[in-house]
Amino acid sequence: MCSWCWGFAPVVKELASRAARAGVRLDWVVGGLRRETSPLGEPTRARILAHWQAVHAGTGQPFNFDAGLPEGMVYDTEPACRALVVARHLAPRRVAHLARLIQRAFYLEGRDVTHARVLLELAEAAGFARCCFAEAFDSAEQREATCADFAWVERLGIAGFPTLLAERNGMLALLTNGHQPLERLAPLLERWLERAAHA
Repeated sequence: MCSWCWGFAPVVKELASRAARAGVRLDWVVGGLRRETSPLGEPTRARILAHWQAVHAGTGQPFNFDAGLPEGMVYDTEPACRALVVARHLAPRRVAHLARLIQRAFYLEGRDVTHARVLLELAEAAGFARCCFAEAFDSAEQREATCADFAWVERLGIAGFPTLLAERNGMLALLTNGHQPLERLAPLLERWLERAAHA
């Protein structure tokens, strides 16, 4: 539910593919961008839609500006983040697919992905058994795991999304904090993979 992360989606998909070919996996950690408790007012909605316009202009990613941010929506990213944490727990290889489905539902279909019902439908579309996913989604364990992700991101001082880190021998390297085009990030990843191969 981060518009720049949606803008970054094609880049991260390509980078993940290149990393996988080199035998390096991509792990998803959620940051908890927004934790609103009240429905969006019109001034806030207009401000967010202006951000979407900027992302569209900067990345070319499509948005449904008319259906976006449905009336009465409470912009709380925790449920969508928890859905990805549950996916990571149940089937790590399906996390990226579920993330793309959530993003498409939110940015293109105008669906309110803060509702568990919507997230369960998307999880089922990503290949998860609905009952197992629902049970994990409602569990205290996965709520705590989601909070642990938020706390880890906060401890690292990450305030902007998307952020892409590389890890080797327990050491983290920042590849980007914020959207960058593929042509800028691909050489960074290649250098990191090359050094990793010779470490």
